[in-house]
Amino acid sequence: MENKTKIVLFETKELIYTGIFVILGILLIIVLISMFHGRSSKKDSAKALYEPGTYSSTIDIGESSFNVCVTVSEDKIENVAFDQINETVTTMYPLLGTALDKVNEQISETGSIDDIAFETDYQYTGTVVKQAIYSALKKAEK
Repeated sequence: MENKTKIVLFETKELIYTGIFVILGILLIIVLISMFHGRSSKKDSAKALYEPGTYSSTIDIGESSFNVCVTVSEDKIENVAFDQINETVTTMYPLLGTALDKVNEQISETGSIDDIAFETDYQYTGTVVKQAIYSALKKAEK
């Protein structure tokens, strides 16, 4: 039995290219695993946005103040209402009721407070109500 020695020659370019492709392949596999592994946890957290209940935020107008109550379920805003509002405020600021009605209407259509738009007649009043809703929603977030 005769053993013949075989000599294999590799060019440096081939070794470098092969090494680069192996490293890129490993990185691609790691990125794909991390993307799909993280998806299941994001879906679970996306299901429950809020702790169900009614949350309130206070609006101060002049010397009067009243609460904006936001009722939420786990994934959406159910209703927005004023609480402890006196007749003086409703008389002095009649657009509060109009803004609240439009907020409830648009929330039922779009499901989001971010997509609410107000007409120019009650834009300032609507913005004040919207900011109070944001404050109440911060309390409701999980």
